[in-house]
Amino acid sequence: MSLPQADVIVRAATAADIDAITRIYAWHVLHGCGSFEETPPDAAEMAARYQKVSSLDLPWLVAELEGKVVGYCYATQYRPRPAYRFTVEDSVYIDAEMGGRGIGSALLEALINRCQQGPFRQMLAIIGNGERNAGSLNLHKKMGFEIVGNFRAVGFKHGEWRDTLLMQRAL
Repeated sequence: MSLPQADVIVRAATAADIDAITRIYAWHVLHGCGSFEETPPDAAEMAARYQKVSSLDLPWLVAELEGKVVGYCYATQYRPRPAYRFTVEDSVYIDAEMGGRGIGSALLEALINRCQQGPFRQMLAIIGNGERNAGSLNLHKKMGFEIVGNFRAVGFKHGEWRDTLLMQRAL
């Protein structure tokens, strides 16, 4: 059941959110296949990642519900080479107990809106576990992304080869 968007507050992340971000991501690393990391980073590493994104003036957002951080998302430069400077890649992670409630939609919609303010022209999503990651795939389709590529068996996690889908939308 989706929550009314008024119940979910999406705001810029702060350093005070790092512990919640670390907890949410750790679950996905340990139990999911959306991330191809196998060992959850600690809070210091997540703080360093947050600082790197922030230093590039890219958005890192959190979703709050009743004062608790229940999800986060951010945009990074797709590749480090200069010609890619107008293309960003999104990442969206939701608390494991909060899926299917519209939190991902609220986060990704806000991230797209921030990135549309410029100078970016394209947003990409790399969907770990390919078509088997229905939540992420459906979220991105709902937000106007299209599948533009399928990388077969490029990751090995939880004892299985995993695909990734490349999705894209214009900003």
